[in-house]
Amino acid sequence: MRKYRGFRFLLYGIATLGVLLIALFIYVRLVAVVHPPNVNTHRYDSLQRKELAPGYYTLDNNWLRKNNYGLFEMYVEGKPYERGLAMGVLSKELVQHQEEAFVNQINQLVPSPVYLGILKYFVGWFNRDLEENVIEEYREEIYGVSRAASDKFNYIAKPYQRILNYHAAHDIGHALQNMALVGCTSFAVWNNKSADSTLTLARNFDFFVGEEFARDKIVAFYRPDNGYPFMMITWGGMTGVLSGMNMEGLTVTINAAKSEIPDGSATPVSLVAREILQYASNIQEAYAIAEKRKMFVAESFLIGSAKDNRAVLIEKSPEGIALYESTGNQIISTNHFQSSTLGNTELNKTHMLTSASPYRYQRVEELLNSFPSVSVTDAVKILRDQKGLANTDIGLGNEKAINQLVAHHSIIFQPQHLRVWVSTDPWQLGEFIAYDLNTIFNSDENISSNALENIPKDDFMLTQQYQDFTKFSTYRFPFESRKTMNPDSMIKWNPNSYLSYMLAGDFNFEKGEFAKAENLYTNGITKEIATTQEKEHMMNRLSISKSKIK
Repeated sequence: MRKYRGFRFLLYGIATLGVLLIALFIYVRLVAVVHPPNVNTHRYDSLQRKELAPGYYTLDNNWLRKNNYGLFEMYVEGKPYERGLAMGVLSKELVQHQEEAFVNQINQLVPSPVYLGILKYFVGWFNRDLEENVIEEYREEIYGVSRAASDKFNYIAKPYQRILNYHAAHDIGHALQNMALVGCTSFAVWNNKSADSTLTLARNFDFFVGEEFARDKIVAFYRPDNGYPFMMITWGGMTGVLSGMNMEGLTVTINAAKSEIPDGSATPVSLVAREILQYASNIQEAYAIAEKRKMFVAESFLIGSAKDNRAVLIEKSPEGIALYESTGNQIISTNHFQSSTLGNTELNKTHMLTSASPYRYQRVEELLNSFPSVSVTDAVKILRDQKGLANTDIGLGNEKAINQLVAHHSIIFQPQHLRVWVSTDPWQLGEFIAYDLNTIFNSDENISSNALENIPKDDFMLTQQYQDFTKFSTYRFPFESRKTMNPDSMIKWNPNSYLSYMLAGDFNFEKGEFAKAENLYTNGITKEIATTQEKEHMMNRLSISKSKIK
């Protein structure tokens, strides 16, 4: 009888859990519904872009074209919804391709339909208040862009809700830091540390979710009806800012810091950066905007200001904000906080002990100290540097290197001159294309780049080492299939990388080839390892391998 009673209680428990899960799903479906802004939408169906040449489209004063270097260039203007519509209509194929690439990578990371379904409801619950944390102007603009999204992914959510949520992609990357998907580097020099005494800023945006996602980059020029005209690097459907400069000579770039797992949504980092770029003309105004916005992740904003002729870091977490200023004529930002307040939290201290961020910071400092003063060309050399401290060979693609051969884009700013240089594929190795904002925003013609000021591609691309790395890179990330990987080739292609040995060791370990795995892990732990987590992973598997072959 007791046996049946226990079974009955078990059934009751399962039934109760099922009811709770159903109730949760219903709750999420109800509260996570995002309603588009109340705007006049009748004009969308009548909008037709004109093709002036293959791939060169116009819509009223707005335009989009692909330049000879593989970058898309786009100009949009007007009120929020109108410029969002223009962006969507002009770049419809790019918006749809970008979502396809993003969803495909999510499906590779989470191949189970069951887990994907659970993830969908979790994200819905997590972002239930997202709309309340995005100002109306940007909701209208995002809605305009979303009109160009495909119906193919309506099983996830309607287009507006999807595109709105994608603006938190950089924030999601925080949770993936241990997979080396986000680990940016930036720096600035001014006064006697700059070759022409004016402010120069440089950054690598090392956010990576696959080559397809990184393929079609847009250099966008915005003339909004309110605020300052500005430029930024983006992709189809993205209206937030990752790297940009406005016509007041104010620049914004973002670097992720370590965050706790958030318990609810707030304003996506890219939209805080967008508001700063559009509405701030100096450091004080940038700080005021950052201070009033709630964020659910920790971030450093490197702000360069022509009016102040210097750069600072605005460090912001869900709990607080700090302004970090350099005592000299240079400042460096990797992925940890440096202020006396946020820099001294236990979370930040632990992150500095276990991550690649401090090492990369020291390498930037070492290279800056090697130049009496830094020119734009020197800044590019630093962004492309693949060595470790004291010029040691730490293998290609190491997260401790400034150039991890993963960057979505690299960019150089000269705010006083309103000039900017944007990298081209592959990574930051291709030619850096020069733009002059004075020319672009003050001309009646659709003027784009200035080839005379371009910076040549990196000679590294001509080497056998580069060719080998492109083959190695195919297996580097967890969403890329490793079924066809040859462990011996991994070592051959990137012999000084701990990652070669770790991936080859894991391949043999999972096949039960423990003697081979032991040898690979033993060699791997002698290399410069990026993170404590990866070292512990190899040490643990080395110990298990040894126990299996006794």
